[in-house]
Order: sequence, then structure tokens, then C-alpha cells
Amino acid sequence: MKVTATAIPEVLLIEPKVFGDTRGFFFESFNQRQWQESTGLDRIFVQDNHSRSNKGVLRGLHYQIHQPQGKLVRVVMGEVFDVAVDLRRASATFGKWVGAILSAQNKKQLWVPEGFGHGFVVLSEAAEFLYRTTEYYAPEHERCIIWNDPDLSIDWHISEAPILSLKDAAGVSFKNAQLYDI
Repeated sequence: MKVTATAIPEVLLIEPKVFGDTRGFFFESFNQRQWQESTGLDRIFVQDNHSRSNKGVLRGLHYQIHQPQGKLVRVVMGEVFDVAVDLRRASATFGKWVGAILSAQNKKQLWVPEGFGHGFVVLSEAAEFLYRTTEYYAPEHERCIIWNDPDLSIDWHISEAPILSLKDAAGVSFKNAQLYDI
């Protein structure tokens, strides 16, 4: 696999080796040994999640203030714009964001480390999104920053207002969010 650091070096774009011919394709979507050797990260993943969303749905910006989750994310149907926001107060990239287009076609994955907020918006008619986490889901620790926070100024690559859950619509501003003191 090819691993490329983004503008925030801890957030990694991962491109698997894809073997294809007229029959279709094959690739390893995850291999623990290769993951550790290629990224230098010794993470154990404990939970896999799968969501399906329609065009214009935006999920995020989510994070767990306790039991923070690292997420290895990918799309198996459709296309999304995926975003990671550095929420670590002591970081040189605090309050900065990076984004990448992930799709079934490009098969790219994004590593979103612990200490980051995460969200995505569906660009295709629908998308199925898979993510592997380093910590179990803990709803009592989940937090949400509003998607259109003016201080973060994320370019979501959309021209219309997104479709939000009630929880995401009630997200707090970056200024008022509970953040990581790391």
C-alpha cells in the first residue's frame, strides 16, 4: 500500500495495491502487519462500522472526548468528501482541517487519528461508508461540532445546504466545543 501524509502529517491517505483484470479486482482492505510496517502506527482496531447515506447527507463533525477513536475510513459504494479536524490544543495544526475524496472507484482510505473531529458529505446519489475504530463507541462521550463553523471554514465541496441529523444540526461551535488538552 502507498501511504501519503496530508497537510496535517498525522492524517494519512492510504492507497491499497489493487489487482484487476477483465474479471474485476482484488485488494487487501486491511492487513495488520502491513498497516504497522507502512504507517509506523501500532494501533489495534476494535470495532467496524458501516453506514449508508443518500446524496447531500453530511455526518459530523464527530469525536469522543473520552475514549477517543482513531478511524480508518473508506467508501465501498459511491463517493464522499471526508474531513478530519485537529482538536488537540497543543498541536501545531490545532483548528486546521484536511479533506479527501474517497470513493468506491479510487479505493482510497483515510486514517483519522485520535484527537481529531471527523465528518463526511455524500457527493454521489448514495454512498456506503466503512470505518474501523481503535476504541468502542461511547455515546456518553460523543461530541459534535457544527459542520459550518465559521472559524473552521471547511469547504465541503457542496453548493446546497446538507441534510443533517438532529444531533448534527445541534452541533456546537468550535469556540464552545470541549476539546483535547493534548
